[in-house]
Amino acid sequence: MLVWEDEVRNPAQPAQPAHQPVPPIALQSAAQAATLQLMPAVAAATAVTARPAQSPARAVPVATAPTQAIRAEAASTRRVNAADKRIINGQTDVNQLVPFKYKWAWEKYLSSCANHWMPSEINMSRDIATWKDPNGLTEDERRIIKRNLGFFVTADSLAANNIVLGTYRHITAPECRQFLLRQAFEEAIHTHAYQYIVESLGLDESEIFNAYHEIPSIRDKDEFLIPFIDAIMDPAFTTGTPQADQTLLKSLIVFACLMEGLFFYVGFTQILSMGRQNKMMGAAEQYQYILRDESMHCNFGIDLINQIKLENPGLWTPAFKAEIKALFDKAVELEYRYAEDTMPRGVLGLNASMFKGYLRYIANRRATQIGLDALFPNEENPFPWMSEMIDLKKERNFFETRVIDYQTGGALAWD
Repeated sequence: MLVWEDEVRNPAQPAQPAHQPVPPIALQSAAQAATLQLMPAVAAATAVTARPAQSPARAVPVATAPTQAIRAEAASTRRVNAADKRIINGQTDVNQLVPFKYKWAWEKYLSSCANHWMPSEINMSRDIATWKDPNGLTEDERRIIKRNLGFFVTADSLAANNIVLGTYRHITAPECRQFLLRQAFEEAIHTHAYQYIVESLGLDESEIFNAYHEIPSIRDKDEFLIPFIDAIMDPAFTTGTPQADQTLLKSLIVFACLMEGLFFYVGFTQILSMGRQNKMMGAAEQYQYILRDESMHCNFGIDLINQIKLENPGLWTPAFKAEIKALFDKAVELEYRYAEDTMPRGVLGLNASMFKGYLRYIANRRATQIGLDALFPNEENPFPWMSEMIDLKKERNFFETRVIDYQTGGALAWD
């Protein structure tokens, strides 16, 4: 398998409604009740004022302004009960991390923190010598490196923008928000890593950073992703209706399963294959750590998706599933085009046609992880060594003999 086995934590947990009734607080007097009823504008303002204590993106059920004010005040003043938490449309205070309900999210946050690394700690001297040597790499190998960097230097920025400007404000479980903050920081580290490689090799920065505008195979992937960012970044967008909740769920699936879980794997395989042949080992080492981080992001996203489905089973309709399957098909097509563009001829013991089966294998894995049927039956993994890159129990430089311990609190955790 390509990533750790995923499962929704507490699978026996019964589905919860999106909106838990909030016990009405006792009104201090009949006069106070009358005030709330006679001054809806003031009551609505009170609801807006109290809203930051819950979530900037929480959805409020259709109700009178006094009812909203009562619920807002109740949520902001009473102690949080873990059972009342929801991934989306929650009514509990998002500023209170504990008590935990989604312990899996907190554990992934801790594991990600323990796996911290920085690009500048990786020695690039051998890569620089190889790149400058006219005989160090073939033209096809140089094309692969430039195309890889051309996609990745902006891909992780897109992922970070999606988290910070979109996803984060719609998630109402603080332990899940905590992981998203760490994930956004790691996306910044990845962008730093690609820039560090570009700078170390002395590549034309304008060429590399504008590739997502100028190289069709890269531009097409980004144009596929951008609408799903824009939809949830819209200041007018808020969850709370089935249609809006499906829009958010679709965006989560696209980024967890298709961007981080599919669009990255041609590039990862190509650069890590170079490292296996003792070429560009500094870049390959950084890609290995990025692969580890992205695998964690993918797994967190899948757990988040499955938990939303448990709590909102009405979202997972046949029509919605058909729409998701169509997105999977399109993503496989786009990534295969990218594979053909990056390696028009066989190189490194790889060729573009090998990636067709590989991408279908990965798509099957992602589909079944979120409860869909396999889209491409009987596909097998043509690159079993990629699993070894992930299924490590101790972190080390895969391409050299020296041990690197980026763990800050014990053995490397992959779950």
